[in-house]
Amino acid sequence: MNAGDSLRLVRERKPLVHQITNYVVMNETANATLALGALPVMAHAREEVEEMVRLAGALVLNIGTLSPHWVEAMLLAGRAANEAGVPVVLDPVGAGATAYRTETAKRILDEVDVAVLRGNAGEVATLVGVEAEVRGVESMAAGGDPAELARAAANTLGVVASVTGAVDHVSDGERVAAIANGHPLLAAVTGTGCMSTAITGCFLAVAEPFDAAVGALVAFGVAGEDAARQAKGPGSFHVGLYDALAALDPETIDERARVR
Repeated sequence: MNAGDSLRLVRERKPLVHQITNYVVMNETANATLALGALPVMAHAREEVEEMVRLAGALVLNIGTLSPHWVEAMLLAGRAANEAGVPVVLDPVGAGATAYRTETAKRILDEVDVAVLRGNAGEVATLVGVEAEVRGVESMAAGGDPAELARAAANTLGVVASVTGAVDHVSDGERVAAIANGHPLLAAVTGTGCMSTAITGCFLAVAEPFDAAVGALVAFGVAGEDAARQAKGPGSFHVGLYDALAALDPETIDERARVR
């Protein structure tokens, strides 16, 4: 399924996307989800996550803000999603920066059947045992070919690996897609990586994991290109990004996809 078909289904079905994400980007990811055409619910209380996830089309787990009760809520939601057949996206924010983040990401991967792992090169490299430098939540360096990193992560971790950067790479262990859509201003705004994860969740609610991961990055990259045209800097770009997501045209998005 191509990106345009997936976007059309998101807007027709308006899937509920359950997100357990950090406080800093909660508003951004919720707004991005709404702008794309899906419905966000930001639930992290242990008392309700199992019930909530059974109502959702996809579950997004984002480890950006960690504490023991958040981790437990993610594991409870992830297991409930697996039982209900709800696909799961994991964003291992800052894996490699601290032992707690790395161990938490690995624990979720061990205990939850994750459909798509969406992270930057440093985060993903850390989880497959490749040398990388992660400073805070930013990837400073990760050795090797990013396409091969995506393939290795998919095979090692049993996921569709979505590795974002200047050029994004998605692999299911056999296929590898390189997505060149996007704009440098996406790296100048806090939370755009988390937004791409949330949008991956929207697409995952209507498409199989590989197509969902590719389609989400195409859509988000095209929106970034559109927002940058009118932007004067990061602030106006941030506002324009929501408008661009809402204005995406399913009829023409595939014509602008730069995928190889």
